[in-house]
Amino acid sequence: MKTIARVFPGKTTATPCDHLSFIDCVPPRIVLPHIDEVHISVLFTWWLARAEELAYQWEIVAPVKIGGPAIGTQGAAFVPGMYVKPGYTITSRGCPNRCWFCSVWKREPSLVELPICDGWNVLDDNILACSERHIRAVFAMLERQTGPVQFTGGLEAKLLREWHVDLLARLRPKQMFFAYDTPDDYEPLCAASAMLIRAGFTPASHCMRCYVLIGHPRDTFEKAELRLRQTLDLGFTPMAMLWRDDAGKRSTLWMKFQRQWARPALIHAARNKGTGQHHTTAALLPLETA
Repeated sequence: MKTIARVFPGKTTATPCDHLSFIDCVPPRIVLPHIDEVHISVLFTWWLARAEELAYQWEIVAPVKIGGPAIGTQGAAFVPGMYVKPGYTITSRGCPNRCWFCSVWKREPSLVELPICDGWNVLDDNILACSERHIRAVFAMLERQTGPVQFTGGLEAKLLREWHVDLLARLRPKQMFFAYDTPDDYEPLCAASAMLIRAGFTPASHCMRCYVLIGHPRDTFEKAELRLRQTLDLGFTPMAMLWRDDAGKRSTLWMKFQRQWARPALIHAARNKGTGQHHTTAALLPLETA
């Protein structure tokens, strides 16, 4: 079995932290164990330049391979703990949707169900697009986990059915994310909210979460705030996801706006006080590129 060092140009909450994982660094001066290969894992396109630099620096250790979503690498079999922390799991790859802002369908041309590995945080691109047999098997796996069950990969509201909600109600996840990316997501999100609340989920628990895409070229602060407030009104705690171009550029004004809508404690504190502090004075200003 090969000994593989994994090198990451940047860090996320899912980045592994074992002794063979390295974040944005040259080979350490400490004596390394024998390493057969070095894998540079690139999650975002704006990490690509740094990945190339790291590949050059790590060539002295072992042969280097660069892969990951940012370069369009089609996913292989999921290996727990390899490119994400233990506890995170991926049970399927791909998504039948063709969203303009998403690269999943470009690198994963078809939905593929994978062997189910233990974990409590499901990162699938679109698990509800899987077969009923696979979904039920995933939930059976989740029921025996000791960690807090989470669906941070996301659940598509348009695909949510009552039997899914029954499974979720039995599981009681710590958090489950839906998405409000385009206007046609709103009506399915309304239906999902109604089903979840009927099943006993409450807005006060903050387990009903929702990614809300903001800051894309056709967006305005006024439109974004409306979507975020609609999400709150449906009982979901929003998580504003700021759009970036391939170079990773973001508007400084949008970054300031996004921070107000990415922290649940801040969102609910402002809502409970009725202060309206989420509104930005830059609501109608044109985008500025940082």
